[in-house]
Amino acid sequence: MDATFLMNSLWVMLGAILVIFMLGGFIMLEAGSTRMKNAGHIAGKTIFTFGLSSLVFWALGFGFIFGDHANFLVGLSSFFYSGAELEGMSLSSSVFFVFQLAFAGISITIALGGFAERAKLSVYLIFTVLFCAIVYPVIAHWVWGGGWLAEHGKQDFAGSTVVHLTGAMAALAATILLKPRIGKFNQDGSANNIYGHNQVYTALGVLILWVGWFGFNAGSTLTVEDGFFGFVALNTNLAAGAGAVAALFISWVVMGKSDVPTMLNGALAGLVAITASCAFVDTWAAVVIGFVSGILVFYSVRFFEKRKIDDPIFALSVHGAAGVWGTLSTGFFTTPELASVGKPGLFYGGGFEQLGVQLMGVAASGLYAFAVSFIILAVAGKVLRGLRVTEEEEIMGLDLSEHGSYGYPEVFMADENKKISS
Repeated sequence: MDATFLMNSLWVMLGAILVIFMLGGFIMLEAGSTRMKNAGHIAGKTIFTFGLSSLVFWALGFGFIFGDHANFLVGLSSFFYSGAELEGMSLSSSVFFVFQLAFAGISITIALGGFAERAKLSVYLIFTVLFCAIVYPVIAHWVWGGGWLAEHGKQDFAGSTVVHLTGAMAALAATILLKPRIGKFNQDGSANNIYGHNQVYTALGVLILWVGWFGFNAGSTLTVEDGFFGFVALNTNLAAGAGAVAALFISWVVMGKSDVPTMLNGALAGLVAITASCAFVDTWAAVVIGFVSGILVFYSVRFFEKRKIDDPIFALSVHGAAGVWGTLSTGFFTTPELASVGKPGLFYGGGFEQLGVQLMGVAASGLYAFAVSFIILAVAGKVLRGLRVTEEEEIMGLDLSEHGSYGYPEVFMADENKKISS
């Protein structure tokens, strides 16, 4: 076993740890962006669903993505992965498995953001199992597992489509079927702001995600030999910075105030967008991709709100709209020198061919993720007699109605004690 094999394994294991730690960022982001009465529920279901998704990925997901004897949809081997080394890899295949498992866990976490503050816990359970079995693995197989999109040369280095768009389209299906939270929209169609309870939590969550993204993108090089992971990390950071600046700027110009949540969403949108292109584009293009993402996320949030789609943590805009833009961006900016997959982009003499492949990948993956997720949730709603908690339970908060305890017991128990004493 040579030193390169060991170093590659160590590097990718570090990347996997960083990606799994992103769950802490999602907990703080989602909890901070929603109301205090649901904070414990959000934190707990995130840990629970990652554990459940890990088991499903071990049993089925990894084999469906990377297994041999593949059909159009999935591979058909390596189920219940044993940890045995796979042939032809420059790192431990067990490490590679954990790394890929982490990506699946992030995608389902994004999807479940569309359920926030109103879905039954049983819905999370059913959807997590089926999403990690028949939604995410199919798209990952198409792009990363040697499937038909890979054969066409689709460029998605670390998952703008595979992870982020897939999760966002599932979230869209959930938001449509669950319908808006109580009090989000008025009878005339105008929207009310339902403010998150802790903006500091949200900002810290974004920072954790930002740091974790170096595992996401730079870790996807799967090797340390030529130091290329440093270039990928540089592009990742530049895009995030440009997204944050652009989002703050556009909110200041349009609203007259520099909106902090918009700026935070801009940073995440930049990260999502550069995820597809981080290994294929020059640094100046990474800045442009991130900057466009910051503008895009600002208008995307308003687009969905005008259509009475209630997206509590802005998954559709941050992961969906930015995921689409990031995937398409390689069709413009991929350089001939960096086109290790597919062909150069439009701005480098490659014509419209790669852009067409990227557009085809977005359309096929997005449609599949949305349609299958919608069917899963519609059937689950029939089986469970509804996807949503009762009006009383929603007003009460999911901490108490679903778990019988409070995420902030000192706050809520103090209020109850005051009522009793009075």
